[in-house]
Amino acid sequence: MSRKPALRANSNRTSRPVPFRPASARKRRAGVWLWVARLAALPVLGWCLGLIWFSLALPGPAPLAARTDGVVVLTGGVGRFRRGLAVVESGSARRLLVSGVGANTSRRDLAGAFGVATRRLRTTDLGYEAIDTRSNAEETARWVASHKFTSIRLVTSAAHMPRARLELARVLPAAVIVLQDGVPSEPKAPSLAFEYSKYLLRRAALLAGVA
Repeated sequence: MSRKPALRANSNRTSRPVPFRPASARKRRAGVWLWVARLAALPVLGWCLGLIWFSLALPGPAPLAARTDGVVVLTGGVGRFRRGLAVVESGSARRLLVSGVGANTSRRDLAGAFGVATRRLRTTDLGYEAIDTRSNAEETARWVASHKFTSIRLVTSAAHMPRARLELARVLPAAVIVLQDGVPSEPKAPSLAFEYSKYLLRRAALLAGVA
């Protein structure tokens, strides 16, 4: 007895032809994706180059003998207050503003924290209203106007100086001279990159008209 050959399970299915894509089309598609990748990399490259420029252009200390009407110290970094006090005691400025101190901080507290005699702070004003760089600048502008100063020395860390100077330019009269006195520091790469990013964002906001 003969057996009939078993039917293949897929004998009644029609195979679909694989679409043919010319090599030229694949090359064009790859070229498009390459250009997209390049365009996406441009902002990253620009940010990296800008960070290098930012780190190389950080200001150093100003000469102690350079004279200004007043000196402004922005709180938050080691060495800033001592530098400002040294400027006043050398006769290079008449008064010192420490901007951004705690609400309950007195001259005696400040003197005790830095181990100096309270009498050395008789020409030191404490600013209690500032909570960030923007309000530091506004507090400084009011202090400058109240004393009718035409020049100040700005003391802060070197990495913070560009953003602090940017904020001061927003609120100070153009005729007021600002001498940058960057306190030397060795910021780690992440903190320097963070400060640079904040500078860029604030600069972009000011260019867009956001005060």
